[in-house]
Amino acid sequence: MSRQSRIADTLTRAFSPQHLEVEDDSARHAGHAGAGAGGETHFNVRMAAASFEGMSRVARQRAVNEALAAEFAGGLHALSLTLRAPSELAAAAAAAPA
Repeated sequence: MSRQSRIADTLTRAFSPQHLEVEDDSARHAGHAGAGAGGETHFNVRMAAASFEGMSRVARQRAVNEALAAEFAGGLHALSLTLRAPSELAAAAAAAPA
């Protein structure tokens, strides 16, 4: 199973997200510190989950990092996180131009 799939599975089990995107961004970081020859070291995660309601941005990031501790221990180097509560998605959609 790819790291991308493992990340998606882990986050789904931990947070039951309403929306989840996991994008492997390793190619953009080739040659940088922490970038492995085989890739799968840098990821972008966009997720909306009810469990984030009322949590600060930092608390959300800590919760995701804790859920993915085994991946970090196994070579995951970096995550770019966009974490929202469902109410924030609704507010953003309402504010978006038509």
